[in-house]
Amino acid sequence: MPIEFAKYQGLGNDFILIDNRHSSEPAITPEQAVDLCDRHFGIGADGAIFALPGQNGTDYTMRIFNSDGSEPEMCGNGIRCLAKFIADLESSEIHPSQPPQASAGSESKTEYRIHTGAGVIITELRSDGQVKVDMGVPRLLAAEIPTTLAAPDAKVIDVPIEVADKSWSVTCVSMGNPHCITFVEDVSAVALETVGPQFEHNKAFPQRTNTEFIQVVRSDYVKMRVWERGAGVTLACGTGACAAVVAGVLVGKCDRATAVELPGGVLEIEWAEVSGRIYMTGPAQLVFTGCISD
Repeated sequence: MPIEFAKYQGLGNDFILIDNRHSSEPAITPEQAVDLCDRHFGIGADGAIFALPGQNGTDYTMRIFNSDGSEPEMCGNGIRCLAKFIADLESSEIHPSQPPQASAGSESKTEYRIHTGAGVIITELRSDGQVKVDMGVPRLLAAEIPTTLAAPDAKVIDVPIEVADKSWSVTCVSMGNPHCITFVEDVSAVALETVGPQFEHNKAFPQRTNTEFIQVVRSDYVKMRVWERGAGVTLACGTGACAAVVAGVLVGKCDRATAVELPGGVLEIEWAEVSGRIYMTGPAQLVFTGCISD
């Protein structure tokens, strides 16, 4: 049975979006997602995202299969793309292969509560085309990440780890998915394809980890490169940018409001002091639509 899809990207982090509102189970399998995400023999993407019916009072449920078939708890750039996809669907109530057309006199919804494996995430579509996401409260205890780099009830801040025959100082943060952040002098000098997999599969991370390499330009502006768990080198990582700013604040290198420059563009991150919540703002754009046939 043919499946309509739309491809969206957020700072070059690209995804296959599927309207899955008719079922609580994804329309394709993880194995099929691997084939579709292949950049030579498939559509090409960092992952496949499904807009499923909401749960427990939420508007929608998000599930995502990475390009290697694994299923992460959440994806920051992906949820911005999902919010834009949902808005486009709702404004037209037609298949994504047709251009969205809002009804005369109708007002598109701008805020969605989305159920994810990392909890309920609230997205807001702004009038300037950016999508602002309430990413919730970061988790800092070793057991929450999870990692064995510290006692389960302790934070992992500036802790040494041996990776690729080198000692790195790392800070670990969970945004509902695990992140290991290290600060370097020059992000362009990091051999990401070599070092990234060794961080991801290090025995200190029982559920593997995303790894962010951060270069501080100013306290309110950093450069970041990322190795994503299950996807490898990507042009951007929303949860990683959030985790990086949290880590930067914890080690005294970043302001609570910091711009994060990634290879695909810039994300604005704010870690609110009173509520402790993280807010991420960035773009999400439709690339093209199509149909998956047998």
